Amino acid sequence: MGLSCCIIAHNEGDRIERCIRAIERIVDEIVVVDSGSTDDTIAKSQALGAKTFFNKWDGYGPQKRFAEDCASHDWILNLDADEVVTPELAQEIAALMQAPQGLLPAYRFKQVTVYPGKDRPRLWADYHNYVRLYDRRRVRFRESRVHDTVDTKDFPVGQLRGVAHHYSWRTIDHVRQKLESYTNLQAKELKKSRWSILARLPIEYPVLFFRYYVLRRNITGGFTGIKITHEIARARTRRLLKIARAQTAAKT
Repeated sequence: MGLSCCIIAHNEGDRIERCIRAIERIVDEIVVVDSGSTDDTIAKSQALGAKTFFNKWDGYGPQKRFAEDCASHDWILNLDADEVVTPELAQEIAALMQAPQGLLPAYRFKQVTVYPGKDRPRLWADYHNYVRLYDRRRVRFRESRVHDTVDTKDFPVGQLRGVAHHYSWRTIDHVRQKLESYTNLQAKELKKSRWSILARLPIEYPVLFFRYYVLRRNITGGFTGIKITHEIARARTRRLLKIARAQTAAKT
């Protein structure tokens, strides 16, 4: 069973090496699709044996589908440059690839959040649980520019026990920048009625703060947890205004 690891990147020279080294022994090729980095992302990727391609950024789904098309093998391990597969997850994936007869079309594993400046996740850290290991002949990433998720159709999906560590943010300023960029993309795709936006605006921030601080357990993150929760709630509240402006502009 051949396995390709597909990574999309943009100015990830400080992080992509750790991502690649965590999986280089369990995959047959590494494909890095860059959208115009101005740092040493490409040089570091090539030094570690990755095949590098350029594709102009048009959103998450299109970029990841382009990476799928660049791969030589049908089985794909999809990672972001800020994700690091743990040794336990790497062993689990390697074992699966050695027994192709019983494979499901797709497998999920958890991407556990690591705070800026930390090496390990905090106590009870939040996580996403996405399909990231799959057979592209049967399932693929959606076309959506915003939602980078695999469309598994009606196929059964397996759950892996191992996790990847997600070093999404370098600093609190980086949290703000990423959220600003992401909500700009969302404003172009999401549609909401004007009355829905007006009704949600007064309660959006407190509801989101509670969700991310308590339910997503940033409460265990000390003062950093408060700051990150504030940035998320603030950005997602501003998203409503961006959606309203985008819809108004589309009508004029």
